[in-house]
Amino acid sequence: QVQLVESGGGSVQAGGSLRLSCAGSRSIFSLNTMGWYRQAPGNQRGNQRELVATITISGRTNYADSVKGRFNIFRDSAKNTVYLQMNSLKPEDTAVYYCNADRAALWGQGTQVTVSS
Repeated sequence: QVQLVESGGGSVQAGGSLRLSCAGSRSIFSLNTMGWYRQAPGNQRGNQRELVATITISGRTNYADSVKGRFNIFRDSAKNTVYLQMNSLKPEDTAVYYCNADRAALWGQGTQVTVSS
């Protein structure tokens, strides 16, 4: 079964760092733009997943304004893994983070990130 497997979430204090990982098959990573989205329940974002960052097959990146300069998305093709390095974390970054492969319409299971003030 084709799937994306995420890891690396956890709880940190504001100003801390976390790195999320998303592993999948070679066919997924070679054919898809990969992205990270997040969903924070019970707030102004509603129930929709918010785009955090994406990276194309060629390595072009795109970030939400709220994370520019703090987060970095990168991929390791040899490991078929995409990462999200999150620095200078803020309480408003608290959410469940999901990995996505766009053309395959695949989602990971989600990993919780909690940032305390």
